[in-house]
Amino acid sequence: MIVVENVSHRYPGNRKTPGRTALRSVDLSLESGSFFMLTGPNGGGKSTLFKILCGIQRPSEGRIFIDGQDALASPDTIRRSIGVVFQHPALDKHLTVHENLAIHAGLYGIPKTELDARIKDSLSWTGLEERLDETVESLSGGLARQVELVKVLLHRPKILLMDEPSTGLDPGSRRAFRKTVNQIRLDMGITVLMTSHIFSEAEHADRVAIIKDGKLLANDHPDTLRASIGSEMVIISTDDMDAVEQTLAHHTEISVQRHTDHLRITGGNVVHILEDVLEKHRSRIRQLAIKRPTLEDVYVRITGRTLQETEENAQLEKTS
Repeated sequence: MIVVENVSHRYPGNRKTPGRTALRSVDLSLESGSFFMLTGPNGGGKSTLFKILCGIQRPSEGRIFIDGQDALASPDTIRRSIGVVFQHPALDKHLTVHENLAIHAGLYGIPKTELDARIKDSLSWTGLEERLDETVESLSGGLARQVELVKVLLHRPKILLMDEPSTGLDPGSRRAFRKTVNQIRLDMGITVLMTSHIFSEAEHADRVAIIKDGKLLANDHPDTLRASIGSEMVIISTDDMDAVEQTLAHHTEISVQRHTDHLRITGGNVVHILEDVLEKHRSRIRQLAIKRPTLEDVYVRITGRTLQETEENAQLEKTS
């Protein structure tokens, strides 16, 4: 449904700000009806690629095909095939829910005689049945996001593009929103691409792409990405990382990554590793955990940095 071929993008500089490369030879493909997650740290290139897919930014290089059509050659045609939920709500908070929907319907040439029927079709998965005449500013963040979804689905798009749609939502509302989106995908048979810097949001996607510094670091099913690390990993926080790391060096079958406040160990026999470390360094261990790898652990394994370390390093580079 979506094919991205060798896409790069460079933002030109000016007297105050140097130019920068936001995307570097990115290749992606999304199967029809799939739920695709694009994740990675803030500033990694997610939003730039999102803008290109929406047709509001032309790439410096590469090609985009949506539903079999050249998206760069026929942007107006492509826009009728997609529904877009931006990071910041695109609703007029002073208008009612129904008024917001009517304005969007008018932009897509949906007859007024069809509007109410289309709205009614969408209300079954929302909490908006009794709130169509209320202003958007009176709604909770979760309900406002539901209005966004109803709005962008009115013209029956084949593809739903969402840029950090759960921003500002509490964890419960975030889970409910994600569940709603997945149900819509199954019911309507649409393809969904969603960006998020929260790795846990991608755990149940059909496919996950991790992007950092404009480069695609990984692209596969979540289970496959997690399996690349192994079934278990050990996290050790200690007052003497040098001594513990020296002990771990004797276990040649493992991989050890050192971070600001902990060591990450993958591979090998977990029981033997723990026995050895506790026998020699029990008094130095502040915290020890055995866990199943997550997608964030995949990111750490690939980059050598946690998400927090990545963002702190990016901030240092900005100020230096």
